[in-house]
This record gives sequence, C-alpha cells and structure tokens, in this order.
Amino acid sequence: MHRTRIKICGLTREEDVRAAVTAGADAIGFVFYPPSPRYVTPARAAELAALLPPFVTAVGLFVNPSRADVVQTRSEVPLQLLQFHGDETEPDCLGHGLPFIKAARMRPGLDLLKYAAAFAGAQGLLLDAFVEGYGGGGETFDWSLIPSELPLPLILSGGLHSGNVAEAVRRVRPWAVDVSSGVEAAKGIKDAARITEFIAGVRNADG
Repeated sequence: MHRTRIKICGLTREEDVRAAVTAGADAIGFVFYPPSPRYVTPARAAELAALLPPFVTAVGLFVNPSRADVVQTRSEVPLQLLQFHGDETEPDCLGHGLPFIKAARMRPGLDLLKYAAAFAGAQGLLLDAFVEGYGGGGETFDWSLIPSELPLPLILSGGLHSGNVAEAVRRVRPWAVDVSSGVEAAKGIKDAARITEFIAGVRNADG
C-alpha cells in the first residue's frame, strides 16, 4: 500500500507547526515570498524549523528568487528541500546544494510531459491551479489534465481540503498532497482541527 505523503504549507506560528507534526504531516512549508500573506522571514522560519522532529522535512518555498536570496535563506534556515513556484528555469533551481521540486500552474494547453522534461533534475512536480499571481489561490483544477504516466513524482495541490482530499487521492494517486488555505482559519493562521481532518481524509483514501 502506498502511503501518500502530506505537506502542510505556509506555516507562521509555533502552535501550527506542533499541530501539523502531531497530526502526522511529513513536511512543513515556509513561504519566502514577501507578497504572500504567509510570508515568514528567514529568522522566523529558523525558529519554527527548530520545532521539527527527525524525519519531518523543512521545505522552503521561493518565487523567482535571486541566487543570493536562496543562499542567504539557506544560511539561516535548516531547509532540506527547495520548492520553486515561479517562472524559474531548471538552471535557476539547480546548484543550491539541496534537492528541489518545481510547481506547475495547471491550465488547458500546458504540456505537462514537456514541462516535466524541462525539469528532469527535480525531485517531483507540484501541480497547482492557475490563477493570477503565484500560488493556487485555494482553487482546484481539472485533475483529468494530469497525464497517467509522469516521469517525476506527483505532488497534488490546489484547493484541497478535508472534504475533497480523499477523492483527490483516490482519483489521482499522487506521491504526495500539499495544502495551505484548506486547513486555515485565516490566511497564515492554521486550524488544528482542519489539519487533523485533512490528514485523516488522506489516510482514509490510502486504505
């Protein structure tokens, strides 16, 4: 049985990190994109990452960063995985000394197989809804757009919450799911009960 991995993204508070870890999250995401309401400074992320036990991955989310931005953030925060959510090319994502995943903003006409080939060095592809700006805006996308045979592990994102994640996992069978707004009480403020319900939905679908 495949156990779907779970990332809770956009954490800004100690109690939310503890709630995600207690509920069984595999990874925690810190947003280093200043326009985001979930943005944290590297110093703040370092405080939150210090709460993570072994085998819970600290992920840093960047949108079109300069190489210096990534270097500076890495010097302060014990990240284990980088997530690039903008218009980066593969060379932009490589050479930081950490594995990376690349987000694809899904819309009709996007050749996901060609996109995956352009990021062959990635650890996985994160599929999110296409909206204005960066991030999925809490919107789902048409899961039928996903090819059945992707060459990279698939991380499903975009509008997931406890009410639809079980169906999403059963239909798509992703390697992992990623949630932010779907477990929030307000932007950047997570809800422990929603996190627990979301993870229970994933585990239910795993069977």
